[in-house]
Amino acid sequence: MYKNRFIILFDVESKQKTNWQIMKKFLLLFIYSLCFSEDINTLYEEAQNLENQGNYKEAMLLYKKAADLNIPKYTPEDRYILDLSKNDEHKVESFTNMKKAFYQNQIDKVNDKETDENLKQIVTGDFGLYPYKKNYLLPVTYQVNTPKEQNSFETNFQISIEKPIAYNFFGLNESISAAYTQNSFWQTFKHSSPFRETNYEPEIFVQFPYKSTSTLKSYKIALNHVSNGRNDEYSRSWNRVYLEGYFQLSNLFIIPKVWYRIPENSSDDDNPNIEDYYGNGDLTFLYAYKKHTFELALRNNLEFNEGNKGSAELNWTFPLPDFLYAANTYGIFQLFSGYGNNLIDYDREVHKVGLGIAFSR
Repeated sequence: MYKNRFIILFDVESKQKTNWQIMKKFLLLFIYSLCFSEDINTLYEEAQNLENQGNYKEAMLLYKKAADLNIPKYTPEDRYILDLSKNDEHKVESFTNMKKAFYQNQIDKVNDKETDENLKQIVTGDFGLYPYKKNYLLPVTYQVNTPKEQNSFETNFQISIEKPIAYNFFGLNESISAAYTQNSFWQTFKHSSPFRETNYEPEIFVQFPYKSTSTLKSYKIALNHVSNGRNDEYSRSWNRVYLEGYFQLSNLFIIPKVWYRIPENSSDDDNPNIEDYYGNGDLTFLYAYKKHTFELALRNNLEFNEGNKGSAELNWTFPLPDFLYAANTYGIFQLFSGYGNNLIDYDREVHKVGLGIAFSR
């Protein structure tokens, strides 16, 4: 409850201290690069060869040894500051760095180490949470074919976070994470502004890296639940196990995904024909160009007759104009056509367009 009160501004002394730390790290990095660059490169090459041969354990030992030699070690925050130092306009500091500096310089420390760590986490807000799917706000979306009880204009937003749980638990360099995504459809242009639909999507997954020389970079196995938290005739939910792969062709990523729906008792099944509309998989293309990303997600039930159903969703994220600029924030244009825009509309054909802001991509 206190962290929202910590409005953090670097003073002159802290900036001078940061600049001196940057200069010192550059000097150390230069000296070590002269002394150890050849040894480090050799270690990395040997580790890469072992990894390509499937000897992951020995490769990881060599990677660790190379990393130990490659000092000084930089945290992501350090690298951010170093990147800023190359820019003549390094006026904007990382918000994370500012919060850490505020804790370091302003908060009184106590004698107990565990209490200190607790205070640091409260002040900095560092709980190890990361963006998962896109986080965005579309203040205005427009749907072409709305039913009578629904306004054609509405607000749509998505919140999606990931919490890493374990790394290399099975000895395969895999990561285990839990994630939560919430997608809400808000009738802001209707009297009393009710939430028309919210989909809740928790999941747990294991992601495995693949050979770095391969087009396939990693794959993921997940247990997924989606529901809308409603009762009776408006209740929608299903559980799935899915497999997803990540292929890279330069700046184009191809992401196929297939799933198996976990069966339910017919008396408990709110949507027995949901697979007729969602199918058993989807295919996503993600193309990055400079500061733009273009993402096309395609879904089809692969019934090549009058029962064919599917959808297409296009997301374009783009840099905001200077007067709207904020770090890691982009404009987003979204276009959807087909079935399954959300659970309550899974069996209704929807055509809609939206414009807003993306906070992660």
